[in-house]
Amino acid sequence: MSRLPLLPDFPRPLLFAHRGVSSIAPENTMAAFRLARELGIPGIELDVHLSSDGRLVVFHDHFSGRVAGVPASGGNPAIPPGPEAAGRGLELERSGWTELAALDIGSWRGARYAGERPPLLPELLEELGSGFYWDIELKSRVAADYGLEAALAAALRDSKLIGTCLVSSFNPIALARFKALEPRVPTAIIWSGDRELKPFLRHGEGRWLGRVDALKPERVKLRPTSSFRWRRLEGYQVLPWTVDEAAEAARLIALGCEGVVSNRPQELGLAARSG
Repeated sequence: MSRLPLLPDFPRPLLFAHRGVSSIAPENTMAAFRLARELGIPGIELDVHLSSDGRLVVFHDHFSGRVAGVPASGGNPAIPPGPEAAGRGLELERSGWTELAALDIGSWRGARYAGERPPLLPELLEELGSGFYWDIELKSRVAADYGLEAALAAALRDSKLIGTCLVSSFNPIALARFKALEPRVPTAIIWSGDRELKPFLRHGEGRWLGRVDALKPERVKLRPTSSFRWRRLEGYQVLPWTVDEAAEAARLIALGCEGVVSNRPQELGLAARSG
């Protein structure tokens, strides 16, 4: 199988700020992304959902409660929430942009960030797109096609960032669907040993289902034997997450990884080498 290279025009090691510089600023906010620019971090990792009215919203969780509290009125009244939604705030895919845009996702990190709102991906890319390379994670929990992949493919074409991004996900079906829509963008499967992930996907099996170009394992999965198998025997490029210590970053790069995704990219000593 022919695979696309991972951001071949950029120097190694690749360095991505995980949800922006989320060790300092609230995750997935304009404050966190702008801080990455100020600190000279060359790459941004972020998460994207499709709202009920078709907007690409930058947000990590499927519910808003962890970073925004629980709004008094929850969700799109036209779509009854499932029983698991109780007390968890707005469900991203069941909420419209007007509701999501009103969320304060900054105050939980302190008064200086009060009023930070979820960004829309096209607006974020319009402001900062040319200043970084990008790892955009598709946040999808289902196999059904509800338009997320098509919306992202269109946004990347409109922003003219096809050559400066990769698309990743825990969901191999979403990655396969995106690849069919936009074959010029490299894709990467994400996995970990988390119990929330289906058992048959906890060891990177999604790489075959999604027909991906690269691998994004949790950092603890990287050992000399696994690195040799994935890189040398199977021919994948590898980008581990989330790497917050300089010694761990050095270990992973020595194993041949393309770079790292980090909450603390400014502390790893890699920004000058990557920029």
